Amino acid sequence: MARCCYNIPINQDISTRYASDLNDQEFALLAPHVVQKAGSGKKRTIDIREVLNAIFYRTRTGCQWRMLPSDFPVWYHVWYYYRTWRDDGTWEHINTLLRRDVRSKVGRHPETSVGLIDS
Repeated sequence: MARCCYNIPINQDISTRYASDLNDQEFALLAPHVVQKAGSGKKRTIDIREVLNAIFYRTRTGCQWRMLPSDFPVWYHVWYYYRTWRDDGTWEHINTLLRRDVRSKVGRHPETSVGLIDS
């Protein structure tokens, strides 16, 4: 089987380059929360799935923003979206929705009733 420059078989989906890359189902859950807002602003030209993959890659590996692999969008675009979503509460909103969904699926109340912190 032929391989491309990323040591991935050529017929393999590029979205599985790294273990941190989103699969289709995961991206479908996140996509509605990171869509471009309606308005007359400049239209997005960057692949938002690749931005998310880069953010999750950085989170998983701990690399510096400027050290993101070159097959991701340029680091400052990735940083821009990360910072924007952090500041506008998108990450917190996504986390809340996912937590509620997981708790509901295992038969628990969507909201936690008790918190415990151990030092």
